[in-house]
Amino acid sequence: MTETTWLDATEQADLVRRGEVSPAELVDEAIARIEKVNPQLDAVLRDRFDAARQDAAGELPDGPFRGVPMLLKDIGCHVAGDETRYGTSFLAGVRWPTDSFLGARFREAGFVFLGRTNVPEFGTTVTTEPACNPPARNPWNPAHSTGGSSGGSAAAVAAGLVPIAHANDGGGSIRIPASECGLVGLKPTRARVSQGPDIGEGWAGATIDGVVTRSVRDSAAALDWIGRPMPGDPYWAPPLPRPLTEELGAPLGRLKVALLDTEPPDTYENSPHCRAAVQAAGRLLEELGCAVEPGTPDGMFDEQFSPFFVATIAGDTALTIGTFEKFVLGRPIADDELEPRNQVYRSVGKDMLATDYLGARGWLGQWVRRMAAFWAPPELGGRGVDLLVTPTVGAPPPELGWFTADGPEGEGRRINSFIPYTAQFNVTGQPAISLPLHWTDDGLPVGVQLVAAYGREDVLVRVAAALEQAAPWAGRRPQVSA
Repeated sequence: MTETTWLDATEQADLVRRGEVSPAELVDEAIARIEKVNPQLDAVLRDRFDAARQDAAGELPDGPFRGVPMLLKDIGCHVAGDETRYGTSFLAGVRWPTDSFLGARFREAGFVFLGRTNVPEFGTTVTTEPACNPPARNPWNPAHSTGGSSGGSAAAVAAGLVPIAHANDGGGSIRIPASECGLVGLKPTRARVSQGPDIGEGWAGATIDGVVTRSVRDSAAALDWIGRPMPGDPYWAPPLPRPLTEELGAPLGRLKVALLDTEPPDTYENSPHCRAAVQAAGRLLEELGCAVEPGTPDGMFDEQFSPFFVATIAGDTALTIGTFEKFVLGRPIADDELEPRNQVYRSVGKDMLATDYLGARGWLGQWVRRMAAFWAPPELGGRGVDLLVTPTVGAPPPELGWFTADGPEGEGRRINSFIPYTAQFNVTGQPAISLPLHWTDDGLPVGVQLVAAYGREDVLVRVAAALEQAAPWAGRRPQVSA
């Protein structure tokens, strides 16, 4: 049989279509890789291997990824009959009655689900070190963080266990693990992927689902399939001009690209590795024919942004915990069942006045308009930039334990210090992608983030595919891998 370990999802699906490999064979190989490698990484928390083998042997939908094994993050994307624990201990044993809209779309694509990946509790931090499970370990160096909150998904894909995994992003949780594990992480435009039927919007519209992959074409093809609204969604993303897979290899044209030219405040990490990655990406983009110049959106580092955004997270977290208490568990969740930061979020969220919450959203709405002018055409008073290029995170992957080394009171400061560049674009709703374009001298990956105008994933995919060809990363292998 063809060796499939490092083939991307697109090629694995092509093998199935050509009859060169069966879904059952792909699934068996992926299961063997997980059983062999996962004990070193703790990327996969719970498997459904028996069910996956039954699925692969049955009549799979004839979607674009028929027979391809994938993993689902342990937050969101509910699947009928399976557990989704949100990184908690108290949701163990709770099985969801129906597929979410996204879960159904993944099924209809032909994917075979192998299990759930490691996450931090409720996804409210940027490392995957939950109290109730072992930490996910970075395959490039197992002493280091995978990022979060999609850290288990990213570690599994980077190590070659599966070619693609579900992820989601409320403040960087697709892009941060992609950066730290050497992957492609595309955060779609707000509402491009439905969170229905249970969720209209999360974190005041900041959350969105997607995937982490090893190739740009996999990210494009997956979003082509899952990127559609569910009837009744509170808002829809603008339609794309054509399928994203048709952007692969398309001419770039003379795009206007801005390299971030303002350093973050002293409270943020600001590694020279991350700055060097951006400068190198700028040189590549110039070679590809883009017009590259310095630039920073108005409001990028506004000191009021973080507290107002955190207020929306606190309100949402308190609501989520209360919903689980009332409708899922039928009992109160004690403070000692929650990690310290989520105890704080619940307390703040429950005590917050409705006027304070709406005031935070109102301030953020005004701030978004300041930011959006950077991409707006000149006739609308904007600068007309096509892409902004920034580091994805403030530093290379830290060692496990770094975020909590100063105790619960210091955890929030360290979380905030590590992410100067990602959460802004959850709030603006713009699409952004992290690409593995740089590695440190000791072999840790450093991502570069590209941000396009609202609704313009087509520009991101076109440029990302050109960068992938100019500076290919597919041949790199981490220290721990299948």
